[in-house]
Amino acid sequence: MSSGSGEGGTLEVAFSADDAKWMGAALERGVRGTPSPNPHVGAVVVKSGVVVGAGHHERAGEDHAEVGALREAGARAKGATLYVTLEPCNHVGRTPPCTGVVLAAKVARVVVSCRDPNPHVTGGGVERLRAAGVQVDVGCREADGRRLIAPWTKFVTTGMPYVTLKQGLSLDGRIASRSGASKWVTGPEARARVHVLRAQNDAVVIGIGTALADDPRLTVRDAPGPSPLRVVFDTKLRLPLTGQLVQSARDVPTWVVCTIDAPSLAEEQLVERGVEVLRAPASAEGRIDPIAALRMLAARGIVAAMIEGGAELAGSALAGGVVDELHAFIGPILLGPRGRPGAVDWAGPATPAEAPRIIDPQWEVCGLDAHVWGSLRYHP
Repeated sequence: MSSGSGEGGTLEVAFSADDAKWMGAALERGVRGTPSPNPHVGAVVVKSGVVVGAGHHERAGEDHAEVGALREAGARAKGATLYVTLEPCNHVGRTPPCTGVVLAAKVARVVVSCRDPNPHVTGGGVERLRAAGVQVDVGCREADGRRLIAPWTKFVTTGMPYVTLKQGLSLDGRIASRSGASKWVTGPEARARVHVLRAQNDAVVIGIGTALADDPRLTVRDAPGPSPLRVVFDTKLRLPLTGQLVQSARDVPTWVVCTIDAPSLAEEQLVERGVEVLRAPASAEGRIDPIAALRMLAARGIVAAMIEGGAELAGSALAGGVVDELHAFIGPILLGPRGRPGAVDWAGPATPAEAPRIIDPQWEVCGLDAHVWGSLRYHP
């Protein structure tokens, strides 16, 4: 048995092993789809110990998870239990309120993993269902439910995207050799894993140094899923017009973020080729202010963004405290003290105790490389 927070966190609910099992099935459904800028949500309808309906939110504007699950269940939903990873909505958006569909289905019980954290939504779905006589229990596998919607939660509560920092580095912390060569520090298995991460994000972000050194495509090729929007932080608009990013900008959306005083002629040339140019304030060091730039991305609907390089951009993001999750791919090679640059270009913490660190790090082997990842904590 496990306990969860109920209404407003004041009601303790004891959940059975079966509750945890069926919520697990809803969580597994919830990772499917590309619903951004909406959250990932999964739902299952269970009757007499059998799943009679399952659904997830595939994409914005389409059916929410509980609606799809109840439609699949049909008449079997009457008297059943609905397990849903996020509180059913009780407001009109692109689709009608899910609470009305739940009530019409005449389910006997609704089990919710976590409450809706959106501060802009008025009128709780839990309260409406309870007022109509439906038993609603909140908090089953709540930590897992909150983890599923972590990017969206940050987006709707702070106006900032959820930021993942990906790094490929040598054993001695370098991302290129002394000649500047960076292909390849890690192997094909690690690169395929990066493509999986790309497909999970709305945007992939690099600095101009990486764009100039690698001429990347930044598309998803070695994994299933869509290619994200591509963003280059380019203070003075030095992105080459002949590079792969600009040449493919009409096929894969590409934005360039520059500072206010970047040359207007360069902007015109990029825009003519399908690139969108955004101007952001400069930091004290003369670089693009990462917080201001990321707020601009969020205002345009970017919920989750992955920074892939380079060292200056990674340093600015870490110094600004905007990185939520780190993925480091470590190749079993040594590039030496003259390797350039280091993985992160920033002043860094005064002591190891003050260093950002991964909470509960996860490790896996990708071919010959090590992959460590997890959420970052900035303060001891």
